[in-house]
Amino acid sequence: MSAEDRRNLHAFRDYVVKTLDPTYILSHMAPWFKDDEVQHIQAEKNNKGTMEAASLFLKFLLERQEEGWFRGFLDALGHAGYSGLYEAIETWDFQKIESLEEYRSLLKRLQPEFKTTVNPKDILPEMSQCLISQECEEIIQVCSNKGLMAGAEKMVECLLRSDKENWPKTLKLALEMEESKFSELWIVDKDAKNVEPKVLEDDEMETSDIQIFYKEEPECQNLSQNSSPPSAASPTCMPLKPRNYQLELTLPAKEGKNTLICAPTGCGKTFVSLLICEHHLKKFPQEQKGKVVFFAIHLPLYEQQKSIFSDYFEKLGYKVAGVSGVTAETVSVEQIVENNDIIILTPQILVNSLRNGTIPSLSVFTLMIFDECHNTGKNHPYNMIMFNYIDQKLGGSSDPLPQVIGLTASVGTGDAKNTNEAMEYICKLCASLDTAVIATVKDNLEELEEVAYKPQKFFRKVESRTTDRFKCIISQLMRETESLAKSIFDELGTVTLENVSQIQNRSFGTQKYEQWIVSVQKACMVVQLPDKDEESRICKALYLYTSHLRKYNDALMINEHARMKDALDYLKDFFAEVRSAGFDETEQDLTRRFEEKLKELESVSMDLSNENPKLKDLSFILQEEYHLNPESRTILFVKTRALVDALKKWIEENSELSFLNPGILTGRGKTNQNTGMTLPAQKCALDAFRTDGDKKILIATSVADEGIDIAECNLVILYEYVGNVIRMIQTRGRGRAKGSKCFLLTSNADVIEKEKINIYKENMMNESILRLQTWNEAVFKEKILQIQI
Repeated sequence: MSAEDRRNLHAFRDYVVKTLDPTYILSHMAPWFKDDEVQHIQAEKNNKGTMEAASLFLKFLLERQEEGWFRGFLDALGHAGYSGLYEAIETWDFQKIESLEEYRSLLKRLQPEFKTTVNPKDILPEMSQCLISQECEEIIQVCSNKGLMAGAEKMVECLLRSDKENWPKTLKLALEMEESKFSELWIVDKDAKNVEPKVLEDDEMETSDIQIFYKEEPECQNLSQNSSPPSAASPTCMPLKPRNYQLELTLPAKEGKNTLICAPTGCGKTFVSLLICEHHLKKFPQEQKGKVVFFAIHLPLYEQQKSIFSDYFEKLGYKVAGVSGVTAETVSVEQIVENNDIIILTPQILVNSLRNGTIPSLSVFTLMIFDECHNTGKNHPYNMIMFNYIDQKLGGSSDPLPQVIGLTASVGTGDAKNTNEAMEYICKLCASLDTAVIATVKDNLEELEEVAYKPQKFFRKVESRTTDRFKCIISQLMRETESLAKSIFDELGTVTLENVSQIQNRSFGTQKYEQWIVSVQKACMVVQLPDKDEESRICKALYLYTSHLRKYNDALMINEHARMKDALDYLKDFFAEVRSAGFDETEQDLTRRFEEKLKELESVSMDLSNENPKLKDLSFILQEEYHLNPESRTILFVKTRALVDALKKWIEENSELSFLNPGILTGRGKTNQNTGMTLPAQKCALDAFRTDGDKKILIATSVADEGIDIAECNLVILYEYVGNVIRMIQTRGRGRAKGSKCFLLTSNADVIEKEKINIYKENMMNESILRLQTWNEAVFKEKILQIQI
């Protein structure tokens, strides 16, 4: 130990104090610390906190005169897992630790939102590499003893001290894997800071759009193999021979044409893509080889398609592999593409690889297949890939471009008001995909209609409560919370958050209100004040108020569509978690305000005259349909995960409906800590619904409207649930059995009107496609070229 090292350690002490928890290394430093010093440091941590304990530890350390204490300190850091701090002190270079400062500031600011939206146990497996092993154990312990919010607070505290330079990026990946809403606020890529939030209509609630493919028995690739052992009744199988309409859909693609294939949900488009892919690979002469890339938007669908393609093609001697956001860090995309014939990708992987030059150009592929290709627009990764393609096409490159195939159940019509505008919209989609042929089933329609049966559609206007005391009380609490937030905005003085602080004219209990909360939180991320402590205090308060407003907003949505009792239980659970976590002054104040109203809320929610009339109507339909057909299989679509839980409880506690034995299916995304289903849980839920005759109803968010194919489902109920024309066609496609029905239940006449407009738009879309198919191919190609230019 030189005098210079002692001086350096003194000079860089602030970094050590911010990073080190000395209690984790004291056991490795026994030769240099007396027992009473160890106890003093431990007591300092318990009474004043980790930084004070680290300060005291350093004071004692710098007083050491014995030989070898500095080397002992470095070794202790290494043993405990402080690799970043070890490296920084050994080289006296703290740049890597310094570079983490902006992420620490951001996490401090976002801490109130982190603890109400992130389940620490879900992301701990990924985050453990960025934490000390004792910290991981402590986080698990706190979760068990004090609840998830307290565990999330503990995780934030540990991450703020982490010396691993990759922790911000690892956190981003862990949040994205769990599809956590918090990942929208956790910005690691500087270029992404100004991404605008998507503004949604209130009846287009953004629920998770994960896709899980379930093929009907005669042409099934059965998912159940992953969640339970295969049985005789559910074999893993591929079709023995294609149907005629499937062969019809493959014809233009087999001729080498770029083709958009539009065919109903559940008619086997995946199998069509296998046939096209096989034909494509076999046509190459011995010395040449084809290379196919298949894109799947969501992780569960990616896994599913990877397994289908592997099963089908590996028997034929082709190599199949895949890369998704989860595996991208651990594998070489370049090598996967080079060494395989068919590559399954989530599209962002290719966007990133083209951007960083890992894949030099799209010419490495001979065929690209875009599943759910109607997403090719705006800033979607599909569009980013096709921008690259069109640049190459129009830029005079002599390199060959891959053939393009798009698959969808509905191309949509955008904002079109008439057939001509719809044709323009579809031409734009074709231009984005560089497809000059739209393939639909024409010659084998009867065969198709036997497979993709259209259910009857019924609209039912249901009544809402005439008076709603619960809503009045919660709205008053929201107004109080808003005025507290407003006083914080006023403190910012000259620093404005543009229109974000304009609270008035926002409807409580709506998706638009949730969007306002998100926009406040995003704007709050970039507030800059000269006084950093003041900045931190103000931002923390704003995140606290908005996270409480979100919970109240959720509760109002549950109250609107389910029972008051369920809405109140939702809030009571939330405040119980708040109490067991940090519980600072602001939280104590907000909790006190809620508890002052609790008695009145309990009384209102127990009053039977406040029963929700919508539920009576839903109960009537279910009883009627099961009286007519006791073997009915029902999917009940609702807007939010919280509503899924509330309606499940309502059915189970209703003596006339409990025989339905409801299952649930929701996305993996976490809107709060207690919801969200893992992929195995989704598979189990689907499997139980398909095979267990006792499970007669599945309550689902929009996770089920794209891609899940549940055979013989004869009743679809859209409960205050309506979206765009694409969503309508897909949800209706769930009702597959002959004689199936689809009910739309809503208290809003506008919702019925919107769904009627969707039906009109679907007819307009079909008419537009028919007209475009009459165009001469050369004329169509010229039209597309002009749009591309």
